Amino acid sequence: MGYYGSRELVGRARVLRSNMTRAEIILWSRLRSKKINGYKFRRQQPIFDYIVDFYCDELKLIIEVDGEIHSLNEKPKYDLKRDNILKINGYHITRLSNFEIETEINSTINKIISYISENLSPSQGDYRGSNKCKTT
Repeated sequence: MGYYGSRELVGRARVLRSNMTRAEIILWSRLRSKKINGYKFRRQQPIFDYIVDFYCDELKLIIEVDGEIHSLNEKPKYDLKRDNILKINGYHITRLSNFEIETEINSTINKIISYISENLSPSQGDYRGSNKCKTT
C-alpha cells in the first residue's frame, strides 16, 4: 500500500464521505461490496497529498467523478498535474462525468469493467480479468 496522507487529510476524507455528490452515491452503490469483478473499492481515499473519489488498491485504480467544477478556472491544470503525479507513482486513473453516471450508470459500469479487463487484469487464476463479470 502507498502513503495515505496525514491525519488532517484523513479527517477531510471522512467529511467528504459524509457529503458525497449524487453521482458519487450512485457510483458507490455499484462499486461497494466487491460488486465489480470482486474488486474492493474505497471511497474518498487519501493518497499522498490528495483525496481520490474511489480507489481499488489491488489494481492501483483511481476513479474520479468530475462535476462542472472540473472545467472551471485552474481546475483542469490542477487535475492534470495531480493525475501525472499519481501516474508516475504507478496509479491508473479513469475519469467519469457526473452526467454520465447519473444518466447512463449501466454503460458507465461496463466502461469501468472494460477498462479493468483491457488495462489492469492481474495474472490470477480466478475469474478476475476475464470477460466474466460479477456485477451483482
